[in-house]
Amino acid sequence: MSSELLDALNELETQKGISRDVLLDAIEAALVTAYKRNFNQAQNVRVDLNLGSGTILVYSRKDVVEEVTDERLQISLEDSKVINPHYELGDIVEEEVTPRNFGRIAAQTAKQVVTQRVREAERGLIYEEYVDREDDIVNGIVERLDARNIYVGLGKVEAVLPLNEQIQTETYKPHDRIKVYITKVERTTRGPQVFVSRTHPGLLRRLFEMEVPEIFEGIVEIKSIAREAGDRSKISVFAHNDEIDPVGSCVGAKGARVQTIVNELSGEKIDIVEWSEDPVIFVANALSPSKVLDVQVHELEKSTTVVVPDYQLSLAIGKRGQNARLAAKLTGWKIDIKSETDARELGIYPNENSPQVIVESLNSEEMDDFDFYKDDK
Repeated sequence: MSSELLDALNELETQKGISRDVLLDAIEAALVTAYKRNFNQAQNVRVDLNLGSGTILVYSRKDVVEEVTDERLQISLEDSKVINPHYELGDIVEEEVTPRNFGRIAAQTAKQVVTQRVREAERGLIYEEYVDREDDIVNGIVERLDARNIYVGLGKVEAVLPLNEQIQTETYKPHDRIKVYITKVERTTRGPQVFVSRTHPGLLRRLFEMEVPEIFEGIVEIKSIAREAGDRSKISVFAHNDEIDPVGSCVGAKGARVQTIVNELSGEKIDIVEWSEDPVIFVANALSPSKVLDVQVHELEKSTTVVVPDYQLSLAIGKRGQNARLAAKLTGWKIDIKSETDARELGIYPNENSPQVIVESLNSEEMDDFDFYKDDK
């Protein structure tokens, strides 16, 4: 057994990165347990596994004491002197007690330990690989479904896509290829557990990083994201170079870049607006695709009053208030939208202190209306 075990330990150390000494310690500890279990022994024992000679010996260990209270664990000083006259109180006397057929049990135990440790090591490597990929996007294949969860194969591990992380307008079928966002990786007794999402705003961020080189290279920065997965999202972008158009970079020629992302998200509409440190401009941009006449900022309340043309009021608010809700989430400001007529009646518009608002924004529905995104003539 020794040569085969030695070869196996060396191979595991090379291929799996499992220390041979760690495995040997684990095997010896398991052999002690196997000896006690199979031979009904309760004494303190030590197993000596000698790979060089191929021997496996079991030694009982007893403390040298003046008065013996447990013969399985203790030996009197007088009896220890018979074995070796040099023993003193407090020493440990070892005596070989290897059973005749212990070799067969040892081989089985060693195999079980090695198999278990290999499995644990592989789980550990998988955990380390995927815990480093938290907040990242990965490609997966839908493997199976149950009432609540979808299980996505990521290669070495099966990830869980919970019901609340699924886009409700999407239908998933086995063998579908999908991109998912890793939200959490946990250690469990059955191995690493990976949780993924299709609704997380981080998925949208990673998709733009993949499709827009300027974002990946840091030339254009995504400042904030507001998302209602499967329906509509808004992102704000900023260019660190004045010569770069951040919105145009994200949209791409004829809208090719953003359209790729829209297709990946099953038609989810995406508004891309330019970020500004000036809340007047930022809030106006965020309300795209509606036109904005005026934005009045109330710093203490962290709120704004926005005036829009009468015919743009429903567009600014959006279906079920979605446009205003996403704009508020995107900017971090509360937004109170007033029609031009109501604002004039309330005496808050026109406001001499409010500068004219210039909206710099684009949404995935309107991109073809802009000459910038058409072919040069």
